[in-house]
Amino acid sequence: MSIKAVAKPAKTLLSPKDHALILMDHQSQMAFNTKSIDITSLRTNVGILARTAQGFNVPTIISTISRETFAGPLFDEIMEVFPNAEITDRTTSNAWEDENFIRRVNAIGKDRLVVCGLWTSVCCNGPVLSALDQGFEVYVVADACGDCSPEAHERAMERMIQAGARPITSLTYLLELQRDWARLETYDLTTGIAKKLGGAFGVGLDYVHAMFEAH
Repeated sequence: MSIKAVAKPAKTLLSPKDHALILMDHQSQMAFNTKSIDITSLRTNVGILARTAQGFNVPTIISTISRETFAGPLFDEIMEVFPNAEITDRTTSNAWEDENFIRRVNAIGKDRLVVCGLWTSVCCNGPVLSALDQGFEVYVVADACGDCSPEAHERAMERMIQAGARPITSLTYLLELQRDWARLETYDLTTGIAKKLGGAFGVGLDYVHAMFEAH
């Protein structure tokens, strides 16, 4: 018996209402020793995530580690988008061991989480493995994470994937939430983020719009 194709998305594809975004420790001190990704690229990718979550109304948890005493302020790319956000500061490198953080996760009530943070092997790895262990479905935004070396980042990503996490990238996240260019209510939002922060893809959109007035 042949399989019949059906015009509907896979259950594993993300949509705006089925998950929460968690941004972990994108702070000055953590960025100083990040060597696995260029810091400009990292900040750009974090900006894509923040703008996407805000534009698509995705519930977002922002957490820091020892913000006032050690790791310093959050990236402007986050604060510009969420200037009045509640920020959960912690002493634990694994946010999943912090009661205030867990209270926020439970208040949102989503079983699917999209997570990224600095460093990949510590403050991202800890909550991802812990959430997976408790039955959550977790996606890790690989290019919005970074570590002290490419080796540390890559081994941490492998460890999380082996435990069941699904790796994605920041631009993938944006385009997966949009997914249909006929979805006009978020078309300008999506192309606007891509034009500003989407690298070659955004430049291409600018060119097409300018030269051919295409939509």
